[in-house]
Amino acid sequence: MRPKALYVETLIRTDLDTLWEHTQDPALHRRWDLRFADISPLAGHDGHFRYASRFLGVTVTGVGVSAASRTWPDGSRTSVLRFASADPLSLISAGAGFWRYTPVGDGVRFVTGFDYGTRWGRVGQLADRAFRPLFGWMTAWSFDRLRLWLETGTPPEEQLLTAPSAARCGRTRPRDEVAAR
Repeated sequence: MRPKALYVETLIRTDLDTLWEHTQDPALHRRWDLRFADISPLAGHDGHFRYASRFLGVTVTGVGVSAASRTWPDGSRTSVLRFASADPLSLISAGAGFWRYTPVGDGVRFVTGFDYGTRWGRVGQLADRAFRPLFGWMTAWSFDRLRLWLETGTPPEEQLLTAPSAARCGRTRPRDEVAAR
């Protein structure tokens, strides 16, 4: 059975342009996202970037590309991303996902959905049973860290580690979105 794609959503009380900047600018993104120790644009390759992740003292690297972005007639935006790692220490071989930004009355509904393939055969599939929920939790915790930054002005580096909470984020795709796929 194929594992479920990861899904996280939250409401951030800010304007769409501010949220877009804090998620699309690598220098700002790496400050709030627990999943990445570094995100750096690749010179001469528009939309491409290199990333590094550290987990349990192990650093793995990979590359990604902002494959597309679109502003919709209702004012919402979508950003599509592809990523891959040739690093033999990386459980993740390649994946893709999206960020959706939907203005609502009191802020922006910020949603991500992504999935990835693993390496190491059956061992990788078994390792992913533990890693995937942790990766989802890290994504949700990071979204709440970003929310706190934009709503309170407290930079991520000054937030207590217990201030963000993954529990404040939705982690299950709403049924109406599943039906629309």
